[in-house]
Amino acid sequence: MQEDFLHYLWQYKKFDILNIKTSNQESISILSVGQHNLNSGPDFFNSKLKIGDQLWAGNVEIHINSSDWYVHNHENDAAYDNVILHVVWEHDTDVFRKDNVVIPTLELKYFVEKKALANYHNLFSKPGTWVNCESDFINIDDFTIKNWLERLYFERLERKAFDINALLLESKNDWEAVLFKMLAKSFGSRVNGDAFLSIAKSANFSVVRKLQSKQMQLEALFFGQSNLLDKEVEEAYVKELLKEYTFLQQKFKLQKEGVSPIQFFRLRPPNFPTIRLSQLARLYCSEQNIFSKVIDTNTLSDFYNLFAVSTSAFWETHYTFNKVSKSRKKIVAKPFIDLLLINTIIPLKFSYAKYQGKQIDDSIIKLISELKSEKNNIVNKFNSLKKVSFSALDSQGLIQLKNEYCSKNKCLQCAIGSKLLNK
Repeated sequence: MQEDFLHYLWQYKKFDILNIKTSNQESISILSVGQHNLNSGPDFFNSKLKIGDQLWAGNVEIHINSSDWYVHNHENDAAYDNVILHVVWEHDTDVFRKDNVVIPTLELKYFVEKKALANYHNLFSKPGTWVNCESDFINIDDFTIKNWLERLYFERLERKAFDINALLLESKNDWEAVLFKMLAKSFGSRVNGDAFLSIAKSANFSVVRKLQSKQMQLEALFFGQSNLLDKEVEEAYVKELLKEYTFLQQKFKLQKEGVSPIQFFRLRPPNFPTIRLSQLARLYCSEQNIFSKVIDTNTLSDFYNLFAVSTSAFWETHYTFNKVSKSRKKIVAKPFIDLLLINTIIPLKFSYAKYQGKQIDDSIIKLISELKSEKNNIVNKFNSLKKVSFSALDSQGLIQLKNEYCSKNKCLQCAIGSKLLNK
């Protein structure tokens, strides 16, 4: 038995509300269950009850056992002085207010609907499954899943907005600098994302602004700060990079403290950090005021045009500094731009709209829904239970569902779990 289940029973009145009585056999009439409190303090605020002939307004506290009141030291917490009803599964001891009056107790196990209890046990009694609802997921209607995934997607955006706000504070409210750091992390992808972010943080964004019209200097900055410049290579391009970086290092007093090492291991050559850093430099060399363009752009085709940048000429015949490869123009591909949109651009647009007090949910839904569903272990597994992911909105919602609900056994706070409990 989980305490969350008792919260669910109380909130949705999944018990015989017409005949409930306290442990002292006084009748209880529920005028309002109150407001569910997910923070510290009593579980439900501002409840309204009639116990016997007395009307009460106050808070409701819920426990598995009555004695949990003392286990949690509520008797010493003034926040619980206004509790008017103690709802428990097992009443094993009386609980007293500070004036030594017994707090009325509702022992819920005698009044719960058998169907609700059976559905609860069915949902939580399947150890070893990937998710608790694994065998029942296929039976959930599409409308419930679609609406829940949309809500979960915005829940995920809210979490990302929290991280973006931290970057904004760190960047002294410079949104252009925030975008640069986020783009750097995204260009590093999963393997080098944190390393690229550390590179972006290692030099003030004002330096990038000053070098934006000079790709050689931008590349020298990025490669130098990432410790990738190979002093042993005799190529004229590399020697020029070293010369430029030495100059920049002295001029801007550049430091490398806190920069994480770059990885090449298990990366396909088009994703090598050398290629991505050159593309990032080209982006900032070819586009001014990228933040404004990102905020003003709303169509997928325009985003593809904005981010379809290539490397400098040297990298058309190289993947690393010391080895020549077949000549090939290395342009940022659409699947990679899709990831930029999912992980950077749309979260940034959402956060900036919140910052300005604007509502752009409809345009965000339109844009994210045009992107193909991601393919990863979580999405693939849900799709094996039932085909539910048709766009990036769905796949992002499924990631949020698995990580924040399924893996934490929060079925009682999940629309799918609630549907199964109510069947």
